Amino acid sequence: MEFVTYEQEGYVGIVTINRPKALNALNSQVLEEIKEAFEAVDLNETRALVLTGAGEKSFVAGADIGEMSTLTKAEGEAFGKKGNDIFRMIETFPIPVIAAVNGFALGGGCEISMSCDIRICSDNAVFGQPEVGLGITPGFGGTQRLARIVGVGMAKQMIYSAINIKAEEALRIGLVNAVYTQEELLPAAKKLAAKIASNAPIAVRNCKKAINDGLEADMDQAIVIEEKLFGDCFETEDQKAGMGNFLEKDKEKKLKVVPFQNR
Repeated sequence: MEFVTYEQEGYVGIVTINRPKALNALNSQVLEEIKEAFEAVDLNETRALVLTGAGEKSFVAGADIGEMSTLTKAEGEAFGKKGNDIFRMIETFPIPVIAAVNGFALGGGCEISMSCDIRICSDNAVFGQPEVGLGITPGFGGTQRLARIVGVGMAKQMIYSAINIKAEEALRIGLVNAVYTQEELLPAAKKLAAKIASNAPIAVRNCKKAINDGLEADMDQAIVIEEKLFGDCFETEDQKAGMGNFLEKDKEKKLKVVPFQNR
């Protein structure tokens, strides 16, 4: 692939959008390569992913305006569907995906970060949905995910006004979980991914599915979703080993306790 690279470090995969001369902007080819990279992930060997952008200036500066500028209505809708289908694939990917946002995350960049499970960013990160300033709406899920993540009022303010926000404001409103220096960002993302990968993989996957599916249901339906995925963990090697280890440690701990004796 020309614009997307993939590396494997233990159980962690790192997907890098590598088009730094264009600030990692998303054109049709980049979108296709992102899709190919995710489809090629070996889920038997990978338990968590990190998604980032090449260079120090930009995570993803947005969709490629040069490509979009001449689209017809039908072509615009098709381009939106292309991006939405790929971002939805990321959102529903079986294993957790962490966005390590290094610099600009505007338009499609903000939208692809929101399709990830967790977002952390560098202190020079800038987020925004500037589309109305270009005469269009967000087209890759921005009107839907931003409201779900930061609340309806804040989402409408950001989208209607096309304002950009810096890292600390993104942290304050809950768009990101943490802010790091540029040097610390990728190591922090890898460390978090490795911590996730160290836990029982079936349980982690089921947790992701329970949260995602439950958010799209009412509470009565959501708890049924949880019950089924909870039950699905039993009789697995992960469950037997995890509970067995806990009980063994608990037994050893109790044996070390010296009974109190009255004097």
